[in-house]
Amino acid sequence: MNTTIQARHRLPHWLSCAVHSLCCGIAAALLLTACVDEDDYPDTPQGNFEALWQIIDQHYCFLDYKQHEIGLDWQQVYNKYKVRVNNDMSNYQLFEVLADMLSELRDGHVNMTAAHDYARNWSWFEDYPTNYSDSLERIYMGRDYKIAAGVDYRILDDNIGYIRYESFQQGVGEGNMNEMLTELLTCTGIIIDIRNNGGGDLTNANSFAARFANEKTLVGYIQHKTGKGHSDFSEMKPRYLEPSNQLRWQKPICVLTNRHVYSAANEFTLYMKSLPNVKLVGDHTGGGSGMPFSSSLPNGWSVRFSAVPMYDTQRNPTEFGIEPDYRVDMTEEDFRRGKDTIIEFARQLLTK
Repeated sequence: MNTTIQARHRLPHWLSCAVHSLCCGIAAALLLTACVDEDDYPDTPQGNFEALWQIIDQHYCFLDYKQHEIGLDWQQVYNKYKVRVNNDMSNYQLFEVLADMLSELRDGHVNMTAAHDYARNWSWFEDYPTNYSDSLERIYMGRDYKIAAGVDYRILDDNIGYIRYESFQQGVGEGNMNEMLTELLTCTGIIIDIRNNGGGDLTNANSFAARFANEKTLVGYIQHKTGKGHSDFSEMKPRYLEPSNQLRWQKPICVLTNRHVYSAANEFTLYMKSLPNVKLVGDHTGGGSGMPFSSSLPNGWSVRFSAVPMYDTQRNPTEFGIEPDYRVDMTEEDFRRGKDTIIEFARQLLTK
């Protein structure tokens, strides 16, 4: 998700910085004003290590949750990596140690950027089947598909509409959406394929989902950090999806997901799962339910981390992803036949 807060390594006014717009109903809630005072750290390997550990310790929003789910003990992580740091090490050696420490969080929103490298954790999709093939997508799309800003679409030969939305970095204008839905109006149902959509701007995900809602719908909850403690959060506040005042789709929908669906795409999946005429088909999503914020270390390296937790309608975190209504994996046999198992399952579901 593209919501970030920039701060210096001391974070003197970490929560008073401007926030990028999020989506209807919650952007204003993120304009927090509390100040956080932190110790100053020298620009040495040991100083940068201490600064990074403290930033995560005081502001990362899933420490308690991940201790419960995966046994993460952030104090033990400190002890484990502290002994690997000394002031005689090079920047390359320091980067490797700090990157290894951040990987303990198992969070795709936790990154560190230096001039020479980018620390990341992509285990949310790298350790699982892809359940997507761009070569098969080209077969289904053909050459005569249509393009409406950030989405591609066409009508399949069984009168099922197929929409491919690759990234929520790309927006779709209201006029584009009206034209596309009008084109698909005679279809018996539509498939929205967001497999391999790694996220982007949550505003785009929200405005797209609003075209499939007919009433104000509870989609989940949000909290905010209120202090330095791991459990210091505000009360959960509800989040709603407001229906669009433009043309809206009324017929059945299948949303296709895989492990590479993350961040804003994971939130879009959550929105759609809350709607009565929608079924999720494919693989478990990758997750990423924490709003990412940014900070800097004394040496200037940028650090991004999850700081604001969001939950589903049952108040459960979706940090580790969302289970589909129908779990379907692509098969080698179908691939050899030029068929996408997940698309074919959705087509059968929509034509019943």
